[in-house]
Amino acid sequence: MDFEQLNKKLSGLSTEVEIRKAKIDFLKENGVIPYVDRFEKTHSILQARALEEGAEVKIAGRIIFRRIMGKFGFLKIQDVQASIQVSVGRNELSEEEYDFYKKLIDIGDFVGITGEIYKTQTGEITVRANKVELLSKAMRPLPEKFHGLVDIEQKYRQRYLDLISNEESRKVMLGRSKMTSFIRRYLEQHGFIEVETPILQNAVCGASAKPFYTKHNALNKTLNLRIAPEIALKEVICGGFDKVFEIGKVFRNEGMDQQHLQEFTVCEWYAAYWNFEDNIKFFQDFIRALLTDVLGTTTIEYEGQLLDFGKDWERVDYTAKMREILGFDFLACQTRDQLVSKVVKTGLFTEEDLKEAKSLASVVDFIYKRKIRVNLIQPTVLYNYPACLVPLARRNDKDGRIIDMFQVLAIGSELCKAYSELVDPAVQRKAFEDQLLAKKAGDDEAMDLDEDFLLAMEHGMPPISGLGFGLDRLMVVMFNQPSVRDVVLFPLMK
Repeated sequence: MDFEQLNKKLSGLSTEVEIRKAKIDFLKENGVIPYVDRFEKTHSILQARALEEGAEVKIAGRIIFRRIMGKFGFLKIQDVQASIQVSVGRNELSEEEYDFYKKLIDIGDFVGITGEIYKTQTGEITVRANKVELLSKAMRPLPEKFHGLVDIEQKYRQRYLDLISNEESRKVMLGRSKMTSFIRRYLEQHGFIEVETPILQNAVCGASAKPFYTKHNALNKTLNLRIAPEIALKEVICGGFDKVFEIGKVFRNEGMDQQHLQEFTVCEWYAAYWNFEDNIKFFQDFIRALLTDVLGTTTIEYEGQLLDFGKDWERVDYTAKMREILGFDFLACQTRDQLVSKVVKTGLFTEEDLKEAKSLASVVDFIYKRKIRVNLIQPTVLYNYPACLVPLARRNDKDGRIIDMFQVLAIGSELCKAYSELVDPAVQRKAFEDQLLAKKAGDDEAMDLDEDFLLAMEHGMPPISGLGFGLDRLMVVMFNQPSVRDVVLFPLMK
């Protein structure tokens, strides 16, 4: 290979991209394929690091560091799980092989290494290369100085660069994969069957949220992207499946902040013959098992706070706490204006504060988020919710204004929502009709009246309790991340 010719090609080129393109052209002109079709590995990098000295390996990865000192040098390659040092020298490679390595291989390239495991004088596990093969040539360099991305915008838009340069990001995304695998395994071991339900839906139902709409050309109708899989999963229970779950995407056309994305992943499960107390116990056992499996502990740190999921979780009565804060029985209020008038008299909020809350339920929720949720730091079971908040939940037998529902909260974040399901079709229809009134009053998060769901309910449903949680928000707490964007590979950007 004529390296003088290469030097002429490179002379006068000023940018790294131009230089690398010239190297790619030179390789092709000399019959060398810069993008090979495969490489036979004997070990992953992680496996290679566990071998004894003297073991022969064939490993592959991306070059993330390289230093050449005359006729000897070191490089470091990595994959998603680990990195390893490689020594490259003229004692093992021929002159032409070494010149090829020096002149045509760069940081960012993928290489295959054949060699022997040994330890340097400083004790670092290293592969002594007797063959270096170029597998794929990088046309662009990695982020400057390889200290990771400082530009947050670039970090989210070009996640691959973040994963290459940031070990913490790789750890989080590997943890997400491990968590998802555990969820499936745990639920299946407890008798749940995984099912899939539609994302394109005819009615906005299953949660209180603004939907995304799309046009179905073949049917010539407007559909919405699901805001929750709840309705379809309960219809599956109606069909005779006693325990079902789904892990999938949902879409809510609402604001973006550190705890919310418009496209996110949920897990929902439903069990026939359970009530919400069964789900409290099951979720507590599930979370402890999940944390132990993924993190090795039930005590985690989030923003300087130690959260102990291993001890008994405190229980707080939502309705009793609201009565205590407001100083009156808010459940006695029949309309939004009546509740707002009484709240304003307490001095806790002004009419201006509450003007965006268009329904009775949204006023209650506004107060809760600012006076209760923010103060719950340790894992807490919040239960006994007002019926106006969730039209799909079962009314309490002693007081129909309350629903048999709970949420688990920690550091002011809602980690799950669960309840005994409403299976009385007459009560369900009335609850849907109330939602339509709220929608007419301006509450754009109110649900539609889903006749298909009511028809299923009229055919008879067993007692059911369901639970749902967002994987992204749970990941934020588990891995002490500042935002849900940090636990999603490709968050939507402006």
